[in-house]
Amino acid sequence: MAIVALSGWREWSSRLAVLRNAETDMANLARSVTQHADDTFELADTVLNMLVGQLELEGISPAAIGKIQTLLTRRKAANRIRAVFVYDETGRWLATSEPLDFAGLNNSDRDYFQHHRAVPERGTFIGHPVKSKSGGQWIITASRRFNHPDGRFAGVALTTIDVDYFLQFYRGFDVGQNGSIALAATDGVVLARSPDHGYTGRDLSSAPLFKKIRERPAADAYYFTSPLDGVRRLSFYQLSSRYPVLVVATESEDDVLAPWRGAALTRVAAVLGLTCGLAVAGLLLVHQLHQRQKMAAALVAKEADFRLLAEASGDMVMRIGVDGQILYASPSSARILGWAPNQLVDTSALAGINPADLARVEHTIAALKNGEAEEARIAYRTRHREKGEIWIEAALRITRSPQSGDINGVVAISRDVTEHKDLEKKLGALAISDGLTALANRRHFDERLEAEWDRARREGRPLSLLLMDVDHFKSFNDQYGHQAGDACLRSVAGVLAEQARRPADLAARYGGEEFALLLPNTDAGGCEQVGERIRQAIQDLGILHALNSPSKQVTLSIGGATHTSFGDKADCTSLIAAADKALYAAKESGRNRLVMSGQVIAWSSAIRA
Repeated sequence: MAIVALSGWREWSSRLAVLRNAETDMANLARSVTQHADDTFELADTVLNMLVGQLELEGISPAAIGKIQTLLTRRKAANRIRAVFVYDETGRWLATSEPLDFAGLNNSDRDYFQHHRAVPERGTFIGHPVKSKSGGQWIITASRRFNHPDGRFAGVALTTIDVDYFLQFYRGFDVGQNGSIALAATDGVVLARSPDHGYTGRDLSSAPLFKKIRERPAADAYYFTSPLDGVRRLSFYQLSSRYPVLVVATESEDDVLAPWRGAALTRVAAVLGLTCGLAVAGLLLVHQLHQRQKMAAALVAKEADFRLLAEASGDMVMRIGVDGQILYASPSSARILGWAPNQLVDTSALAGINPADLARVEHTIAALKNGEAEEARIAYRTRHREKGEIWIEAALRITRSPQSGDINGVVAISRDVTEHKDLEKKLGALAISDGLTALANRRHFDERLEAEWDRARREGRPLSLLLMDVDHFKSFNDQYGHQAGDACLRSVAGVLAEQARRPADLAARYGGEEFALLLPNTDAGGCEQVGERIRQAIQDLGILHALNSPSKQVTLSIGGATHTSFGDKADCTSLIAAADKALYAAKESGRNRLVMSGQVIAWSSAIRA
């Protein structure tokens, strides 16, 4: 009874652990999807900020509108921002990026237009999904009001995002057959849901989650029966910290618990069988306590109990003979390696191991067989029958013959640690990247620069470097705020990432508003071409910067340097110093330009300008 009670408690704890793990998975998914939504609306916000600033600066005269229309006509539809529109105070279309004749069209009936006409707030308004008048598809609107110089309502600037853009992103996540990912406004209107099934625009404000959303924490696990399809779901919701939207990631509770139920039934059956076997063995032992035959039976029962425990273990247990052949494999081998126990018995224990790890594994096993150690732990790569290559961590211990005491084999207890290894790899990637821009950080840049310098010296090839600085960035932050400044840096980083086209090229955030692009095997002419492309691309972004004269847009000053002669005593700091001097020259000569340095010379110490 105690064993059964403990087993029941363990299975219930296991069930709770499965649900907690699912909650963690849903929480991570909800945070990722929320970040995606924030980034999308932030991009729309940046476009609207630039457009409203230009409208309020230049007005809505035919010449000013013609300039905006020309800019929007050149704009190609992107994945995130579908289209851009400008309406006057009556709702009449003034300009659009869509290739259509908008004469006579009027949007004064739209909710967002009526909202901006009635409410003097200047912030971005995220609207409910509507059918596009220009394309007919479901869209989500992000709009801002612009005013006349005297503060009166002058019209609306609008960006649209296809609902299908969110749906395509959500379909990339596996949430099970009955799971879903939904993006909704905080007032309960569904903006996008995958799978869709026509749920876009549905009003769920009467659902319990939305009724008390202001009283709930910003993110939390939530169990509910869906009002859309009646499925009992485990979910995690995440409120955006910047926009009036939330993400709900869900899995069917039945889907989450299905593997646990099957495993629990198997374990309960094994425990019941074990307890029955122990009871029978105990009765026999008491009944025939003084008989040698019953003592032998008790030993057999204990061996059976050991086998039951091994076979109920989640880890794979194998016994390997001194000849390297597998003598026994537990049922967990089917889950860990994809091979049933009977398919592994009498085969080599080293079969399928990655050749790069094989010698190390052989050396460890040989040391155990020779008595140099009693136990060992080793991680290696091996082949799974269906999944391909996986990582295995095995604890090895020698076994000895009861009669002679000689080593007669090895017992290996193994588990799949592929996910752990993948996590280590991801953490390693995070350690070398900049958190804001996703470019390489300063430490990784310094390491790569030294490595490429040594490579260029060995191979006698040129090495080029571009150092870039956002012009008057402090003024930009003071004028538009740090969030806009961060968005500006991410936009610049996106341009650099596009220009780092070869595998060896490295774009990095050098510090603050400074960036660097390392160009191995690139001469001065190629370096100058890349730098000019970057400068022009930043200018083409058209990010408003009213305090950056004369362009009134965000621009870059760029310094470039190329090293071709490695016969001198120059080191990699000389290349940085030369590029930095060129950058200083670009700033001194008026900014928004590229200045190339001459031949790099040896510097006793590299001092930043």
